Amino acid sequence: MNGHSPTVWESGRTMIIGSMGFIGRFITEASLECGRPTYLLIRPDLASLSRTSATKAFKDRGATIIHGSVDDQDLMEKVIREHKIEFVISAVGGESIADQVKLVSAIKAAGTVKRFLPSEFGHDIDRAEPVEPGLTMYQKKRQVRRSIEEAGIPYTYICCNSIAAWPYHDNTHPADVLPPLDRFQIYGDGTVKAYFVAGSDIGKFTIKSIDDDRTLNKTVHFRPLSNLLSINELASLWEEKLGYKLPRVTISEDDLLAAAKEMLIPQSVVAAITHDIFIKSCQINYSMDQPTDVEVCSLYPDSPFRTVDECFNDFAIEIIGSNPKLVNKPVTKNGIMMPNPKQEALFITA
Repeated sequence: MNGHSPTVWESGRTMIIGSMGFIGRFITEASLECGRPTYLLIRPDLASLSRTSATKAFKDRGATIIHGSVDDQDLMEKVIREHKIEFVISAVGGESIADQVKLVSAIKAAGTVKRFLPSEFGHDIDRAEPVEPGLTMYQKKRQVRRSIEEAGIPYTYICCNSIAAWPYHDNTHPADVLPPLDRFQIYGDGTVKAYFVAGSDIGKFTIKSIDDDRTLNKTVHFRPLSNLLSINELASLWEEKLGYKLPRVTISEDDLLAAAKEMLIPQSVVAAITHDIFIKSCQINYSMDQPTDVEVCSLYPDSPFRTVDECFNDFAIEIIGSNPKLVNKPVTKNGIMMPNPKQEALFITA
């Protein structure tokens, strides 16, 4: 936990699986930042230049790199036992979600792990019920939860809700794109609220939680009231950064359901989950009344969250450089408000 001496960290060996993904990188950053002995499982096929560079950067900061795959149960057991791994955090996605059942078996057999955090980092999958193909993904995650509980492995489930970015229903990941410059896509009437959390905070509070006795065998919910916003409120906040208003286009419930039914992976999964968030209000339609529920703001009241306003400031700087005043004179093109030429040039080269 925070404030530990370096000697204590010698026995806090933490393995992160999926460290090259969006969430995984933030978790890895937080683990290294606080000085934990950090081990990264890297698949041998992740050999792109950007990933190789990221791996080297983590290694230079003290991470131990282990090559292997989460679906290799024998290897996982060997790695965990030989390195005396005490904490395992999984941030895998896609088809690898189901492979975590093998990881559970490896953790059980190794016998060194004090806490396992499976790949969640979204909604409470036992409470949300998205349409297909989102439901299939949730069912896989539920299977992992049940296998952990049946094996008697100490766990913490992280439900951090949404990422503090603009939620595009037809995109692979909300972190892959910047807020819009031409028009807003508003889901339904735009009034349903959700919690938006910066990636750095997901990493920070995940690491805080892993050896906290209060989170043992609990579901940790990220519900910062400062970041509880509707899609309409997100749009207005972004307009403040731009300095002008953009057209708003309604994406109806039927539109989202139709996109989900196309069964394009992963776009249809994103559409299904967007429907669950902004139509069915899956993040706010339940009370945390179970004995296994804990809320991260209550656990760490002195650790602030980055606000969505701060995150949008970062997006504005990324788009237009260090002077947001460059965005102040929109141009109309075919009835649509467009960035001014100076801003558009900056955006294209960003």
